[in-house]
Amino acid sequence: MKITWESPLLPPSATTKEGALKPMDAEQLREHAHRMVDFIADYYKSIESYPVLSQVEPGYLHEHLPDSAPKHPEKLESILDDIQQNIIPGVTHWQSPGYFAYYPSNSSIAGFLGEMLSASFNIVGFSWVASPAATELEVIVLDWVAKLLKLPKQFLSSGHGGGVIQGTASEAVLVALLAARDKMLKIGKSSLGNLVVYASDQTHSALQKACQIAGIHPENFRVIKAYSSTNYSLDPEVLRKTISLDISTGLIPFFLCATVGTTSSAAVDPLSALGKIAKAYGMWLHIDAAYAGSACICPEYRHYIDGIEEADSFDMNAHKWLLTNFDCSLLWVKDRSALVYSLSTNPEFLKNKASEEGKVVDFKDLQIPLGRRFRSLKLWMVLRLYGVENLQNYMRNHIKLAQQFVEFVNSDPRFEVVTPQMFSLVCFYLRPPPNIQDDGYKLNKSLLGAVNSSGKIFMSHTVLSGKFVLRLAVGAPLTEERHIKEAWELIQEQASILLGSLSL
Repeated sequence: MKITWESPLLPPSATTKEGALKPMDAEQLREHAHRMVDFIADYYKSIESYPVLSQVEPGYLHEHLPDSAPKHPEKLESILDDIQQNIIPGVTHWQSPGYFAYYPSNSSIAGFLGEMLSASFNIVGFSWVASPAATELEVIVLDWVAKLLKLPKQFLSSGHGGGVIQGTASEAVLVALLAARDKMLKIGKSSLGNLVVYASDQTHSALQKACQIAGIHPENFRVIKAYSSTNYSLDPEVLRKTISLDISTGLIPFFLCATVGTTSSAAVDPLSALGKIAKAYGMWLHIDAAYAGSACICPEYRHYIDGIEEADSFDMNAHKWLLTNFDCSLLWVKDRSALVYSLSTNPEFLKNKASEEGKVVDFKDLQIPLGRRFRSLKLWMVLRLYGVENLQNYMRNHIKLAQQFVEFVNSDPRFEVVTPQMFSLVCFYLRPPPNIQDDGYKLNKSLLGAVNSSGKIFMSHTVLSGKFVLRLAVGAPLTEERHIKEAWELIQEQASILLGSLSL
């Protein structure tokens, strides 16, 4: 008996003669893609009309969507209506010009186009033979960026090192940690229980998770407190003393994570001094420049990664500030073989001539998962469609806007800038009036809540030396000078309301 599937909502070209679904019909793709591009363009034109921080309550979406999937196809317009009415209210708009929280996650037209191409090819590029262009373009593009950053030649693919795109900086630090661990164990240096990891208390929490995954004992993860006197960067002398004490008790220092642009305050650790310490003790030095690394393609900010010569690995997120849609984290290593030793598997079904002859890079051996997307396409598109000068000026403009915000804060004696402005981040604080019993913690927490509840902007916070500090991170693609001014006026307005209520 011949079985057919029929639907009045599918055009004839979208099914075979037997009535089976053809999910990649070219004409339907053309029609739907045009409609989707229109929808996205309209979203961006009206993005300022939405609350930046979603105002919904947990579980809201269950009230608007059915309990089970549709048996028959639905029209695209019906789906877009649902997105407009039900999904967008639950979206926090990271691309809004009023988005100043965390760090940016940039989108761009070039990034969109690269993602579209990647989705259309839909390859799983775990090895060179799985899609040669995917591997080779990634090698080339990461060499391009390495040269923009003026990384030492050891990080280029022409030698023993090179780059690989990871999903996030969290994956990058895990990969580096595993390679460092196994390199140390390989030479019979110590048992796993004696290996010690070092970082400051400003280091991203991804390192703690990486240690948990890698089997590093929690008591062997040294978190060194950073102070305002060093602008919250890691103090080399405190590190050296900590290492010496550990060695005296039979422990083995093996991994040091330095940061260029910490999450809390964009602090920069002293790479040159830390590199000398790492070298002296035979430690793997990983540099996490997830946020600020992009800015280092600007000559005036390149000095922040001086000292990278002693690093074993270096990571930056192109998806944060380099207009490359999430996810696209760039990891460079001096010695690819260290990663291959830790992460390579070679089952029979993956064996092929090119890999066995050692002529190619197989990126499956430089990451945790087997599968991987064609992420280099979007970075390649960004670099080509915009050019280096435009990308540099894009970031310079954000830094200039942050400087303007600093001037606003300094003009109001009720506020203070807590740390020197680094890159496009401003950390500031509403001073508690002397007539209230509050060290400023509750006051600033309330101010942040009031500002974010307005829906006009979205900021985040940190705690520095016990202070609840507000963070304004400039970096959204659409942010202009007027948005900085409007944000400051809103903050002042809410501060006045809050302080007025306290004086009653």
